[in-house]
Amino acid sequence: MATQLEEATRAFDRLFTNEIVEAKEKFSANPDSPFHLIGLGVCVFLEAALGMEAAHMAEAARILGLADAASKKAMKNQATWTKTRFTPGLEWEIVNADAVVLQGITHALSESYMGYLQCLYALNNAHSKFTKLYKVVYPSGLSGYLTPAASPPVSRKSSNPSLSSTASERPALKPKAFFGRWTASSAATPSSTLTVPGDSDAASATDGPVEDLILAGTAFGFGLFNLVFSLLPKKVQSFVGLFGYKHDRKLALQALAVSAAKQDVHSVFAGLVLMTYHGVVLLLSGYQANEAHIIKQYTAIVDSVQARYPDGSLWILNRAKILRMSGNAQAAIKVLQEGLSPEKKNPFVQADTLLMFELAWTLLAQRRYEEAAVTFVRLTELNSWSHGTYYFIAAGCLISVGGEENINKAQEMFDKIPELIQKKKVGGKDLPTEVLIKKKLDFYKSKAKRRGGDETNYVSHIKISPAEELGIFWNNQSRTNLSIAESHIKEWSILSPPVQISSPLIDPSTIPQSSQPDLDTPDELALRLLLLGIAHRTYACASSSADIFEVSKAFLEAAHSYHPQIVKQGISTWIGGVVLFELAVLELKQAEFNEKQVQMEPDQLKKMWTEVLKKAKERLDMALELAGKEVDLSSRLDSRIAMLKDEIVTKGDSLDIEIRI
Repeated sequence: MATQLEEATRAFDRLFTNEIVEAKEKFSANPDSPFHLIGLGVCVFLEAALGMEAAHMAEAARILGLADAASKKAMKNQATWTKTRFTPGLEWEIVNADAVVLQGITHALSESYMGYLQCLYALNNAHSKFTKLYKVVYPSGLSGYLTPAASPPVSRKSSNPSLSSTASERPALKPKAFFGRWTASSAATPSSTLTVPGDSDAASATDGPVEDLILAGTAFGFGLFNLVFSLLPKKVQSFVGLFGYKHDRKLALQALAVSAAKQDVHSVFAGLVLMTYHGVVLLLSGYQANEAHIIKQYTAIVDSVQARYPDGSLWILNRAKILRMSGNAQAAIKVLQEGLSPEKKNPFVQADTLLMFELAWTLLAQRRYEEAAVTFVRLTELNSWSHGTYYFIAAGCLISVGGEENINKAQEMFDKIPELIQKKKVGGKDLPTEVLIKKKLDFYKSKAKRRGGDETNYVSHIKISPAEELGIFWNNQSRTNLSIAESHIKEWSILSPPVQISSPLIDPSTIPQSSQPDLDTPDELALRLLLLGIAHRTYACASSSADIFEVSKAFLEAAHSYHPQIVKQGISTWIGGVVLFELAVLELKQAEFNEKQVQMEPDQLKKMWTEVLKKAKERLDMALELAGKEVDLSSRLDSRIAMLKDEIVTKGDSLDIEIRI
């Protein structure tokens, strides 16, 4: 077993440095070893998850099934058990739990409700495994395990107090840890010091690879399970009553941090999960209770993993995300372009696809439309996921560039999309983004016909870029600078009919007179107001302008007023829920601005935030009511709402304000 574990670990090192072909060869060399099977399953799982490849998903499920069976066999075979300070055979239970939860996540990759339910079923099977392992390996909880700055503290009111009881206070040992170099630079800061007390200090000092696997694997599995479940849409979580378990996201993040502090392969994956989570929260939640803390955590994890695997695409990706979230988009673009350099050794196609995807959205956010269009099209050469979506966004970019040649190219792209969508089915159904795209193409055709034009050449009737519309779902307009926000506002405000809301950033004299308005449906009018509301909020945050916050609110509320009309005669029923979400973000951002600008007494500050947090929570509840499964991309909004509610609770906790979510 020790030999198998050592060989598998070396194979994982190949994977983390982009050498996925070599890694798969090494894993395939021992098809009877559960370690090798889980490693091979992880490789194919990553290809599936990173590339959204349906064929890889099926193959990943098959191999993980073999790993499940092999680990169960080893669990029963006492001859394979290793003598450690833990319960004999525990190592195989961890490998088995890994296989089960990875199979579950594979189902969730479809972003469909059926996929989520299949994921929930698999996770339910894994729940008892992880709970049992956690209680055995961490009988005193995680509180005594000081970790790097990699997760927030456990919430004051854990959903499962028995799992987060206080550990015994003993002098902590400094292990030869994966994140050990942090202790040298920040040893005086307890939250950044890596020490791992165990039930036996002597035992901790002599832990070998198997003990490390047990400690890291248990914390990783327990944390991953709870984190994944906490991020499922609330409508799927409603089934929790059938299974009887709860989750605590903060405890999950702490467990992942404890795992990341070890040396086992699980520690690298724990770091990757934390990176992914922090990146998603920074991008999609809209507001963070303590953004600087999240970026500090995120940066520390990336620094450490990248120091070990400097050429790994996944770590390069997260380095770029940090730069983008920190307001340095140009540096992020440079990092991504260097990561995609033809001279780069050991390309990992699926991971490089993520670099390309991030580059495309970052270019779009910077209004570098021509480059963004080229990059989105290049994605079709790297994977098979939704070429229709890539073409739809690229065509929108070309519309923004303008000019007859680009407009004609955009129409050619739109013409190809129906066939591309027909080819790409998941479980016989269209992908969620493609459902929306099909509706939009029909909408454009109807508009052209209604206005006396040729419905086969409708691109000239599209006045709001489809790329910017889809960008709302990726929160793509929120982390830009003043000049870009101003350019957005100018572009959308000059469309007719004129907006009826006064803004110091809009010059009424620039709006041309037109006998036939550019926008003539509730869908279009509401979409423009939503985009203008987001752009004004972005400007207000970047310029610290109190007045612009109020203008932003006026635009968003005006957008929401169209919801009844859209429900009756339109297709963009998603706008109502998204507007309420953006209003919640606005009020939180505005309160954050007021806190920084005005010196308040503690009681005043608490009163202000109590009102704001409750109002934001009410808006999010209303948004959830509008986000039924028949509404386009409702599961994405559902998850964003869950993340933002967590941030609301975190802010409330910091001020001793109880918010019931």
